[in-house]
Amino acid sequence: MRITMVGTGYVGLVSGACFAEFGHDVVCVDKDESKTARLLRGEIPIYEPGLDQLVADNVRAGRLSFTTVLADAVPGSAAVFIAVGTPSRRGDGFADLTYVYAAAEEIARTLDGYAVIVDKSTVPVGTGRQVQRIIRETRPDADFDVASNPEFLREGSAIEDFMRPDRVVIGTTSDRAREVMRALYRPLFLLETPIVMTTLETAELIKYAANAFLATKITFINEIADVCERVGADVQDVAKGMGLDGRIGKKFLHAGPGYGGSCFPKDTRAIAQSARQAGAPLRLVETVIAVNEERKRAMAERVVAAAGGSVDGATIGVLGVSFKPNTDDMREAPSLDIIPALQQAGATVQAFDPAAVHEATKLLPDVRWCSDAYEAAAGADVLVLLTEWNEFRALDLERVRSLLARPIVVDMRNVYRQAEMTAAGLTYHSIGRASIAD
Repeated sequence: MRITMVGTGYVGLVSGACFAEFGHDVVCVDKDESKTARLLRGEIPIYEPGLDQLVADNVRAGRLSFTTVLADAVPGSAAVFIAVGTPSRRGDGFADLTYVYAAAEEIARTLDGYAVIVDKSTVPVGTGRQVQRIIRETRPDADFDVASNPEFLREGSAIEDFMRPDRVVIGTTSDRAREVMRALYRPLFLLETPIVMTTLETAELIKYAANAFLATKITFINEIADVCERVGADVQDVAKGMGLDGRIGKKFLHAGPGYGGSCFPKDTRAIAQSARQAGAPLRLVETVIAVNEERKRAMAERVVAAAGGSVDGATIGVLGVSFKPNTDDMREAPSLDIIPALQQAGATVQAFDPAAVHEATKLLPDVRWCSDAYEAAAGADVLVLLTEWNEFRALDLERVRSLLARPIVVDMRNVYRQAEMTAAGLTYHSIGRASIAD
């Protein structure tokens, strides 16, 4: 089956490559000539484990190709996916749908037969109906249906999430469109993957509701971590005890510096704004947004407290700046709040990240970038573990102690235990396991 994927960002490129792996003929379209040129040369513009090999294999097999010309891709396609960006709109937090609507209008002009136009981008409720209206107005004679097929890809494990998803959500009221979408996902039937068939509006809301709930779960355990520090409890044991309850589950109960990335921040803002416009405000989600922003800002204060109340003139080593491991994504990463706050307080920051330095350099000026974790520790008054990359999980702690100017470690991901840090001669501060004041 021929597929057109409009947009080669994170969602479009991963989805396009995975559909090609399913055996479909996929053409990925992007107006960014430099990005498309890189893809044609076999260069992957984003960091995602395994994606480079997956793209290379399917290009070699002739199932995956790239172009900047939409009219070269759409004719003959059974499905045209819209996978363009929907960033938060400045001023009100609502999703900016400019690129979605522009893509719909251009797709309409290139249709030459029946096709399902699929919203793959994360979009507010009602977007599918608007896409339908735009195409109909642009091409009254077009033969098409619109469907919503939200993505649930976690950065760092996106290929596995696509190939072995918890569920596939498809929103459309057209039997014809349902059959096309079932055919696209047929390889998953062998795995008995749940396929949720519903309406456009419901599918659009499922995505936002899921992300808002997960963001709430993260924010909840972060606040419980603060309670743990005050009463002498261990947040990791609390999370374990909670997570063993089948009604709650263990995922997304890891205390840390707050959520970031491409999805949770903008999706919580978008659903909150949509709900307010609908006259049904989501007060819980609005609180989650506020608490998360406050938490990221407060993390710098923890580092200052660990240093004895001041970092003026101090050197701070930072391990990891991407919003999570196994990605180079810097969008709304906690580091973007923490590092500038430390610099403003008078500190010099030296940092290392295994993948995100290229992106981080644009966003974090005046940081000295290091070649590994030990260089980031060298001469530092405080070492901050900010992103839990695997290579930071088994550091030579005695070597770290020998490199540090002062033996202070602030572990914002609870990778280590107090006993091993103490044994190495390090003063250790974690999240939700002991008050820094103690």
